[in-house]
Amino acid sequence: MAVSLINPEGHVQVPIYHHVAVATGTRQVHIAGQVAWDSEGNLVAPGDLAGQVAQVYRNVARALYAAGATFHDVVRFTWYAAGWKREMYDAFNAGIEQAAREFDLATPPLALIGVDILFEPGILIEAEVTAVID
Repeated sequence: MAVSLINPEGHVQVPIYHHVAVATGTRQVHIAGQVAWDSEGNLVAPGDLAGQVAQVYRNVARALYAAGATFHDVVRFTWYAAGWKREMYDAFNAGIEQAAREFDLATPPLALIGVDILFEPGILIEAEVTAVID
């Protein structure tokens, strides 16, 4: 495997991600911002942050597969959340837990950035993903 995930000693531990990813592969995979659209461009789970997070993972899984990668090759998740408030964190985590029931997820470094709006009304969450493979 090309990616080692590390939590530095003495650093706060967060269950949904590691603070450091060390990659030794030679091919980088950069996945464009993924939102909660189905294969026909319809928004999945309108108004449901957890459902949209899970759909984003489904779309990322397809993109990773197309590149010959898996979630264990991911070195970075950058999330953008429309209208982010701290009280949305539980729903965000619930979406990750839902995706974890469908996929063998890793816990690479991630950032969650609150923004006013995303691409179109109703989209609550978007993720950009970077992976490294041999």
